Amino acid sequence: MSRRLIAVTALVLGAAALTACSGSTAPAESSSSSEGGSDDFGLVKGGTLTVATEGTYRPFSFHGDGGTGDLTGYDVEIIQAVADKLDLEVDFKETQWDAIFAGLDAGRFDVIANQVTINDEREAAYLFSSPYTVSPGVIVVADDDDSISSFDDLKGKTTAQSLTSNWNDLATESGANVEGVEGWAQAVELLRQGRVDATINDKLTFLDYEKTNSPTGLKIAAETEDAGEQAFVFTKDKQSLVDAVDAALEELRADGTLAEISDKYFGADVTE
Repeated sequence: MSRRLIAVTALVLGAAALTACSGSTAPAESSSSSEGGSDDFGLVKGGTLTVATEGTYRPFSFHGDGGTGDLTGYDVEIIQAVADKLDLEVDFKETQWDAIFAGLDAGRFDVIANQVTINDEREAAYLFSSPYTVSPGVIVVADDDDSISSFDDLKGKTTAQSLTSNWNDLATESGANVEGVEGWAQAVELLRQGRVDATINDKLTFLDYEKTNSPTGLKIAAETEDAGEQAFVFTKDKQSLVDAVDAALEELRADGTLAEISDKYFGADVTE
């Protein structure tokens, strides 16, 4: 266990001890080892971490066996590993991207695990864990389309984007006309049908799609100069949970678990 996680545990256990000595006449709730001690830690209610994720965003959050299998994916495995480090159960709530932040705001989830990119606007409203993915954005076009080779070339073109994603912001800033979609799968389908000129998304998403569906008839036309950083998202009142998650991520990075999960999905370590 890292020093940071030990410190968090000691602090909360100390507070629990003071409460026990306060002479309160209220009946004490019994604790059970099956709850992993999370009620003692005070991290999440009932010892269960409620996680919002799309469930349709391969390779990050999706169902195996053609969509009929269990929920799996890069983000799913990493947040599960974090929860295991914190001795918490996990309850995944599959939610469309366009509603995922509203659900977090309403308290229906403890955290979003869905490749959320850190940006200034989101940092003003939410807390982020330390990043667990680092990757550039890419413009994806049909492989016979040579009219787009930079983001400047998107001016006047039509791209397919989730309207609340940072990729939508980039497409709009580049002068593209945006066709709103629910996610990557719909964007790619419109692109392959020739109904849009391009889509912008994370490079890892395209590489996984290419590996799984090759030949796709698609290619990368350009990449962003700066790599995006993706992290878990929390409301502003969850600082203690963020600290614990960061400590767990630090341990998972040190023991090679993050690199192992990354290599499973991408053939490389994309966690740093």
